[in-house]
Amino acid sequence: MKKVLFISSTGGHLNELLQLEPLFKKYDYYIITEKDKANESLKEKYGEKISFLPYGTRAKLFTYIFKYLYLCIKTVYYYIKIRPKIIITTGTHTAGPMCYLGKIFRSKIIYIETFANTSKKTATGRLIYPIADLFIVQWEEMLKLYPKAVYGGSIY
Repeated sequence: MKKVLFISSTGGHLNELLQLEPLFKKYDYYIITEKDKANESLKEKYGEKISFLPYGTRAKLFTYIFKYLYLCIKTVYYYIKIRPKIIITTGTHTAGPMCYLGKIFRSKIIYIETFANTSKKTATGRLIYPIADLFIVQWEEMLKLYPKAVYGGSIY
């Protein structure tokens, strides 16, 4: 069974990612997200199938730099531990290092651009678009911005 890693930051991106739960049963899946109070209960539901990266916000730039460096180190650890064949993400910054690491080691990268954006590229979308094996947009008008993308419709 293929190992598939589902990764996103917390909040709306995680909410979108969890809409893919019907896929979890079809694969040897793992979930990685940021740790915060809002998603602590996910450990009860997913057990050893979920891991957490540090939560950081760019609003506190000084501490964010150190948290992001730690996040990158932990990303390497999780990648080696899981060794996913496929990485599926809804963004944001939490997923960037994992996608690039995965690309180096030949994992397939599937990126789903957020439902929240209907007319402009996200920062993570711009970073992942060049390396994605499959780039999915949820709004048809986004195909103008990402011509190699696939329109997948709403994830909700």
